[in-house]
Amino acid sequence: QLQASGGGLVQAGDSLRLSCTASASGRAFSTYNMAWFRQAPGKEREFVSVIYWNGVSTYYADSVKGRFTISRDNAKNTVYLQMNNLKLEDTAVYYCGKGNRDRVDYWGKGTQVTVSS
Repeated sequence: QLQASGGGLVQAGDSLRLSCTASASGRAFSTYNMAWFRQAPGKEREFVSVIYWNGVSTYYADSVKGRFTISRDNAKNTVYLQMNNLKLEDTAVYYCGKGNRDRVDYWGKGTQVTVSS
């Protein structure tokens, strides 16, 4: 089970850190590729970032590159998404998932991020 948290209402230019914890995964979490996606109102869910099991390989959507950073702490079974310099267009429900850009095996519940001007 994946649980995302850390969303909120912020102003443009602010920062937020999202967390996604995999409960009941145990040590298997360290073998998972983990991804963040987001879905804005009226739009399809879109890829944001992925971190591979090795914690080294990371990829980002062009829209967030240079502003967002994905990381993981396998000891805590948690993946993070540090979001800096937030923009209005970052407003969305953010979801974490076990998988990668092309395939997600299962999703966690989302967390709402709202950026105001």
